[in-house]
Amino acid sequence: MAWRITSPVIGAQRIDETSTTQNFPLGFIVQAKDPDYGSGEFIYLKGIASTAVGSWVTYNVANGTTALLAPNAIGAVAVAMSANVASQYGWYQISGDATASAADVADSGKVYIDTAAGKCDDAVVVGDRVNNAKWTSDDATTGLARVYLSRPFVTDQKDAT
Repeated sequence: MAWRITSPVIGAQRIDETSTTQNFPLGFIVQAKDPDYGSGEFIYLKGIASTAVGSWVTYNVANGTTALLAPNAIGAVAVAMSANVASQYGWYQISGDATASAADVADSGKVYIDTAAGKCDDAVVVGDRVNNAKWTSDDATTGLARVYLSRPFVTDQKDAT
């Protein structure tokens, strides 16, 4: 992907780049465009250990921290755009067409938290549905699939599957 920031910012850290220096306020949101994926929104956050490109995370907008998405999580959800590990800063996608860590998923499937941290599936798990997200491709041999995001979140509440 070749995301290019379209928001009016100076000296922007690239969307796919991780930095040991905080270059923006935590929680800062920009728009970017990719020739294949279209437009999307990205939020600037702190990394967490074991984060890989495509990892699903929950984040705390008050302090910019992240946690790999795991069963029974609650909160806002985003997808890592870089291997943004602990003590680093980077962008996470919150809207638009994204590439995310996937188990065995089907196109047009609902998104549910997988048992593996930072990964999602389309197998129904009561209370672990990622709201405002939908798979838009089958999974690939790389363990990544396309997903459409619209500021996703999890509540750990029973949902209507």
